[in-house]
Amino acid sequence: MMTMDDTSPLHAAPQAGMTSPPSPTGAQIAARAEDMGARLRAARAEIGRVILGQDRVIDLVLTTIVAGGHALLVGAPGLGKTLLVTTLGHVLGMDARRVQFTPDLMPADILGSEILDEDEAGRRSFRFVAGPVFCQLLMADEINRASPRTQSALLQAMQEREVAIAGTNHPLPRPFHVLATQNPIEQEGTYPLPEAQLDRFLMQVTLDFPTAEAERAMLLATTGTTTATASPVLTAADVIEAQALVRALPVGEQVVDAIVRLVRAARPETSDDPAIREAVAWGPGPRAAQALMLATRARALLDGRLSPTIEDVVALAHPILAHRMALSFTARAENLRLSTLIDTLAGRID
Repeated sequence: MMTMDDTSPLHAAPQAGMTSPPSPTGAQIAARAEDMGARLRAARAEIGRVILGQDRVIDLVLTTIVAGGHALLVGAPGLGKTLLVTTLGHVLGMDARRVQFTPDLMPADILGSEILDEDEAGRRSFRFVAGPVFCQLLMADEINRASPRTQSALLQAMQEREVAIAGTNHPLPRPFHVLATQNPIEQEGTYPLPEAQLDRFLMQVTLDFPTAEAERAMLLATTGTTTATASPVLTAADVIEAQALVRALPVGEQVVDAIVRLVRAARPETSDDPAIREAVAWGPGPRAAQALMLATRARALLDGRLSPTIEDVVALAHPILAHRMALSFTARAENLRLSTLIDTLAGRID
């Protein structure tokens, strides 16, 4: 049995006085998925021409965007995080901007502010000047270096796709995605993200050092007289269409059950595993299950499949659960790793 999501733009409610458009048939959805999947794979190949040795990261970030979410990129300096965001914006036809987070950065520096204008007649009025958050792809570089006040300025933008300035709501462009970065090496003078904000990130993507072969190819490609460039493949409208299509893809009941079992097994309050109840201080909330539902569909679309499988749930367990769980003090004292617990949980849903 398959379930369908009726909240997507493909099933939008008609306005007053209008007749409801016919719902797309399974054959139409399949045809659209085949075409969109091919274009997404072409975009992935273009990004891979510039970002070498990070195929897994490219797949996860593309999956996040196609699923309509935000990603937290965690990795040491020099692994190509900034170049990845720039290349993504170019290939996907999105307006990309970068904000370097620092301790003295204020919320108005990100969101914008109202300024007092005076016209030629001497009349004064306030005018809103939009900040860099008014883009389609925002790179929040080293987000944990800013104060909690500034970090929280992104919460409404990430969740509601709008910001409130002086009592007025200003909608953000569509699509809107935040790719935030964190440096796991330097922790002095940083402010860890609160759990409420971490939960707004659909995935946490860890960047590892490239393999020897990838690093050799990187050296040859980046230190010569020419530099590889990527060509635009999609537009912002195509990205919105892909996100709507993801929500229309069918999901098998076995996959739904696997997602529910995985998320509930990761919570100490609902888990049957004594190790989870003792080692986990707090577990994933409902957003983790929602993230898995969307991300598994997006991953299937990228791979040229019409619907996700349990293997997709297993593959995405780490990036979706890792930042939504925390070990207890006792577990940390015993050098227990969260990744080990997630591996155990994912292995049980096969």
